[in-house]
Amino acid sequence: MVREIRPAIVVLLALTLITGLAYPLAMTGIAQAIFPNQAQGSLIERDGAVVGSALIGQQFTSDKYFHGRLSATTAPDPNDSTKTVPAPYNAANSGGSNLGPSNKALIDRVRGDMEALKKENPSMPVPADLVTTSASGLDPDISPEAALFQVPRVAKARNLPEDHVRQLVTDSTQGRLLGLLGEPRVNVLQLNLALDKLAAG
Repeated sequence: MVREIRPAIVVLLALTLITGLAYPLAMTGIAQAIFPNQAQGSLIERDGAVVGSALIGQQFTSDKYFHGRLSATTAPDPNDSTKTVPAPYNAANSGGSNLGPSNKALIDRVRGDMEALKKENPSMPVPADLVTTSASGLDPDISPEAALFQVPRVAKARNLPEDHVRQLVTDSTQGRLLGLLGEPRVNVLQLNLALDKLAAG
């Protein structure tokens, strides 16, 4: 019996060491050598302090900042573990709301957001990504149209010329990957950090 079990135990231990220790350490080492910034989480620093990641959105509510895409992520309710509470950009619970297009709560929320945004900038159509959530709930980017839509509000709140803020959006717009993949996008955190620099200058 022991003779039959021994090879299985040896194989289990060998595969555990290879796939659970050696392989992850090797991949981490290679990633650190080839893509050090990405391997560390694509962290963004300001004045030597980490303020976020280029890969995970943050919630900005002040009129002085560009707002990101809505997030439907949640966290356990500290008062009742059977319920959840909104926790925007919660990387521990990535996911969308799973509300279908006919869901009344979703329709009412989108209508309310549309009305508020139309008051903010009545001269432009409201971009879809300002009133919808992404599948992950962590999206750090918005479309250039969504950023340009917010220019009048941000410029007014910061007492800056709209042309300067609009140019900042244009300068912060990233094109398609290799000119083919994805859509043009603006990283909200990086845009807001550039906005702080512009306002300080």
